Amino acid sequence: MTAESVTEQGLRQDLAAAFRLCHRFGWSESVGNHFSAAISDCGRRFLLNPRWQHFATIRASDLLLLDADDAEVMARPDAPDPSAWTVHGTLHRSLPAARVILHCHSPYALALSCLKDPSVLPIDNNTARFFGRTGYDLHFGGIADAEEEGRRMASAMDGHSVMVMANHGVTVAGETVADAFEDLYFFEKAAQTIILARSAGQPLSVLSDEVASATAEGWAAYRGMAQRHFDYLKSTLDAEDSSWRD
Repeated sequence: MTAESVTEQGLRQDLAAAFRLCHRFGWSESVGNHFSAAISDCGRRFLLNPRWQHFATIRASDLLLLDADDAEVMARPDAPDPSAWTVHGTLHRSLPAARVILHCHSPYALALSCLKDPSVLPIDNNTARFFGRTGYDLHFGGIADAEEEGRRMASAMDGHSVMVMANHGVTVAGETVADAFEDLYFFEKAAQTIILARSAGQPLSVLSDEVASATAEGWAAYRGMAQRHFDYLKSTLDAEDSSWRD
């Protein structure tokens, strides 16, 4: 499935499923964090979760349809969270290729982001998956609610599909919700591996750039895994509660 083949309703359902799954995996945080998905080729018209609605309750019909160029968005009664608008609005406006943008504070990704050096070192297949694909925003300034912070993040993410946000967590971008969610899933596993390996207090066995690059490129042949994995995960949601589709 490609971005071009997904209808707005299909995109709404996939994004709603991503919220529910994020909570199931233990990556949600109270009623914060934000996922978004562009429905226009330019990226400026996009779906975003409503302000302070818990991930476990989000339905396809709940998602806000916003225009990144609409200066009046935050003046309306149903305005999104200010931080969500600052970050996701700016990213969609600046990076149209970032069709789906997922940001959360998953435990190991957050722990990695809190290290003095949060580099994703290639030490196994999963960490090497992100070799050459990870950008870093190392200028944490509290809750992001100023446009210049969004522009800084857009600059850090430009040319990358993953951004480690110092002292904050991770943001991933993908062509489809399935692609982005798969990277979020594997990034959390990669961060867990790095944190656990560092905790042993022994030197890390870091792959050479040549091997890491070849491993990252090798993952391309497995891209179809994302849709199969996401379809399975959606089926587990349906088995318990299919209201996310509404």
